[in-house]
Amino acid sequence: MTPDHPSPLKPIVFRILLVLLDGERHGWGIVRELERRAGGSVKILPGNLYRSLREMLADGFIEESARRPDPELDDERRRYFRVTSLGRAAARSEAARLEGLVAEARALKLLPSRK
Repeated sequence: MTPDHPSPLKPIVFRILLVLLDGERHGWGIVRELERRAGGSVKILPGNLYRSLREMLADGFIEESARRPDPELDDERRRYFRVTSLGRAAARSEAARLEGLVAEARALKLLPSRK
């Protein structure tokens, strides 16, 4: 990470990056995938999503995509987003940070050790 973009990431930002690492999506597609991955235990309000997307755009973690699906399958008002190289680096850094915390929790026997 750079001094301008230190870890840790906000959980919503990390989750959005993970979704977008699988491919470009529009806002509602991001919400549906976040909720699917969380088994319905995470609910994202539109205001939180779009505020996070604006911050991520400003931070350079994501960018708007000009590529569009077939017009018959799309709504022209939708904005599609994809992860940038900085966003990928931020997600990688955050994953490593979380992995370290999980290792510490395992060492303290808060979680079962891996075999």
